[in-house]
Amino acid sequence: MWILLALLFGFTSTLIVISRRMHLYTPARLTNFLHEQRLSAQACLTSGLLLTGALYLVHAIYVPRGIVLLTVLLVTIALGLRRLIYRVFLYRRFDRGLDTRNVLIVGTGPEAHALRHHLDSIKHLGYRFKGFVALPGSACGASFTAAEDVVGTLDSLFQNVRKRFIDEIFFTAHCERKIVQDVLEQARVHGVDLRMVPDLYDGVAWDNPIEYIGQFPTMPLHRGEVPEFGLFFKRVFDATFSFLVLTVFSPLLIAVAIAIKLDSPGPVFYASERIGKKGVVFRCIKFRTMVRDADQRRSEIMHMNERDGVLFKISNDPRITRLGRFLRKYSLDELPQFCNVLVGDMSIVGPRPPLAGEVSRYDLCHLRRLDVTPGITGLWQVQGRQNPSFASYVSFDVSYIDNWSIWLDFKIIVRTIAVVFSGTGT
Repeated sequence: MWILLALLFGFTSTLIVISRRMHLYTPARLTNFLHEQRLSAQACLTSGLLLTGALYLVHAIYVPRGIVLLTVLLVTIALGLRRLIYRVFLYRRFDRGLDTRNVLIVGTGPEAHALRHHLDSIKHLGYRFKGFVALPGSACGASFTAAEDVVGTLDSLFQNVRKRFIDEIFFTAHCERKIVQDVLEQARVHGVDLRMVPDLYDGVAWDNPIEYIGQFPTMPLHRGEVPEFGLFFKRVFDATFSFLVLTVFSPLLIAVAIAIKLDSPGPVFYASERIGKKGVVFRCIKFRTMVRDADQRRSEIMHMNERDGVLFKISNDPRITRLGRFLRKYSLDELPQFCNVLVGDMSIVGPRPPLAGEVSRYDLCHLRRLDVTPGITGLWQVQGRQNPSFASYVSFDVSYIDNWSIWLDFKIIVRTIAVVFSGTGT
């Protein structure tokens, strides 16, 4: 029995190592689907041959060879299906503007426009073109470059990186080697990926591999650190936890919906457009806690605002209904947001999603809040909820982003439960 477990563990470990050696864990956008399936089958068969050799060496004659062949076959089919399902799921998220990578292209010449056309025409690559960056004194390509597509020059490159939530910068034009090195150093500081078209910068990246974006060859100079496993686990936990909450509390959701209908005229739910990760707009759903015309009456009570900066909060807001105060006290109005989490617009833990009007008043440094998926609860909600300062609000969110871990999310969730039961919501 122990020998069988050891062999199974060895087969699994070997499969992981071989898959990594074959670059099967690289982002899906950098690999062709059929090529990926072929390499996946090759990795399974190679691991199967090693397993067969191990069985021979340990004289495990009591293990039927048919079982070994069936195991390898089923693992090959299962991995192939898993990769297919993942790609379908990923492409659908790309269509909704989720998990895409925002791109700036340095240069305005023919190569830059060819790259832009390539990224725009192949949607499943998951790239979103955000503008060209003109080189100093360069007029190349000006005759066919729309003015609105040029967002700035190299001097303002990283201001645009922050403002437009850029993930990758592509160099497509010749310029001095020192300029490229300076941009590379800044890219490392800002955690932005940097790529260039091969053969442009002799000596800058001799040892770097060629990676194809679709059919377009590029050479990576820098990659930002992304905790892919942690983020995958966070997404799985979000979806599972949200499904369980919506299922277990479905009687409560129905009861609250009926109570809202009986309490005051108007819809059961209140949906507002919020700004999510990288500035993506989505509709955030809550139970309605205010009168029907609350948005129209907001200007009348702006002078009662108790928060500074861009925040707006009134403890005794006259627009809140009688039932609404109870729902807010115990945060029951936010239960429908688990639907937003289930579809991927939000996470359970993260910065609260702001309104578009609030984001329009942000300073450049405040946009850091939009680097991650917004959440139902967060560090500010459990530590600084009563602090009216917008600077404190932002600092808690930035601290969460800089120190994020799965363990931190769990601690915030546990503390949120305590806050909800204490009834400190407003």
